[in-house]
Amino acid sequence: MDPIRIFISSVQKEFAAERLALRDFLRGDPLLHRFFDVFLFEEVPAKDRRADELYLDEVEKSTVYVGLFGNQYGTPGRDGLSPTHREFLRATELKKHRLIFVQGTDDVAREPKMRTLVETCSMQLVRRRFSTLAELITGVYASLVDYLADGELLRFTPFDAALCEGTGIEDISGDKVRWFLSQARASRSLPLDAETDVESVLSHLRLLRKGQPTNAAILLFGREPQRFIYSSEVKCAHFHGTEVQKPIPSYQVYKGNLFELVDQAVNFVLSKIDRAVGTRAQSVRAPVAYEIPPEVITEAIVNAIAHRDYDSAASVQVMLFADRLEVWNPGTLPPALTLKALLKPHGSYPKNPLIAEPLYLTKYIERMGTGIRDMVERCRAAGLPEPEFKITDGFVVTLRRRPGAAFESVGGVTAQATAEVTAQVTAEVTAQVVAFCSEPRSAKEIMTALGLKHWKTFQANYLNPLLEAGILERTIPDKPQSPLQKYRLTQKGKEFADGGEKR
Repeated sequence: MDPIRIFISSVQKEFAAERLALRDFLRGDPLLHRFFDVFLFEEVPAKDRRADELYLDEVEKSTVYVGLFGNQYGTPGRDGLSPTHREFLRATELKKHRLIFVQGTDDVAREPKMRTLVETCSMQLVRRRFSTLAELITGVYASLVDYLADGELLRFTPFDAALCEGTGIEDISGDKVRWFLSQARASRSLPLDAETDVESVLSHLRLLRKGQPTNAAILLFGREPQRFIYSSEVKCAHFHGTEVQKPIPSYQVYKGNLFELVDQAVNFVLSKIDRAVGTRAQSVRAPVAYEIPPEVITEAIVNAIAHRDYDSAASVQVMLFADRLEVWNPGTLPPALTLKALLKPHGSYPKNPLIAEPLYLTKYIERMGTGIRDMVERCRAAGLPEPEFKITDGFVVTLRRRPGAAFESVGGVTAQATAEVTAQVTAEVTAQVVAFCSEPRSAKEIMTALGLKHWKTFQANYLNPLLEAGILERTIPDKPQSPLQKYRLTQKGKEFADGGEKR
């Protein structure tokens, strides 16, 4: 079958970077590159032809027209129309399959003629709004998958977009969706109200097909994801030596949605590597450091969970050895990437775009396409070897450990056993938290009181130990992720407070 030609609206300077990113994604995606070819005006060599004639001819040669509409209308020609407007009219006249993506959550900043063009489109077809590149890529991906499915060109549907058999809206956790809304609104200004209903949120994220949850919906927001997708669990193991040997000193199999899996796996690693706290000589806050930067650990684990091959029966494995951390996932690189290219600037090729976008919106993924280079730079800054990447029967990331690195990075603190440092910090922090939590407090309030900003570090090294020690308890114990959750002193915590006052 000849490739289906896609015309991406061509001459707007406003979307130069987005057009290139879309081209790279469509050519690199394992599924879409088999069906589609992309036309970009920037790739046309010099020709003895008028530009307006050329791009209108290319619209005619294409089957799918992707229009990117922003605030700027463009320079009108003799007919008073901009190139973007002419392209849209030609695609409409020739009955091309039109996919229109409108930037922004409202039309306030739009030039009047562009606002009119957007309104014209709205009367003819369903257009989708986007605010970020991640949203644009996900929207184009989902629309093209729908196009292939409607035309019966697909014999199968990508895993994240496929229906999760045997599930319904009742299998989606409303609490988890509300938690996502609060995080995404605060982190990336998601244009959905905090009270948006579950179905509307899933529809906005393209996680419903024919009114039923997709695999991505269940993995991200399901009440019991592993009931339907068993291999989505994450296995974590800690070995005292440098080889896999039984018995395994510490082994955990984590279940839950993808956000919970990331948090649990990261916390597993952070609880077992060296951690050091410096003095307050330079600041009112004592510096804290780990032998491997938490952001690097998180990036490796998020990538493994977000970009793995979910058609595989294998699970993500996180293995901590005496000299290294290995994060393994059943997957491989997309066709457009090699291991060498991975370390250079490259486009974003998410294996599961419908899964990647919610992780991006909640800042579990910082910037699409830059995570690997961020890992390399952070390791260099911490005085660690660069991460190692290899493809065996899966994709493996190896982060090297260096004893003493944590203590050096907080200002030359003499290396101590992690247990000793943790005990000192726990005593100090426990006293602070007990004094502060004489009445129920939210996690954000406690973090502010301790001068902390990183949620995962606070959860792993402060909140969870205090909960496990029975000093604190949740005010809503049956809904740990509730946005209304607060923490209060237990009887043991009150006794600790009384003892502290007597001392």
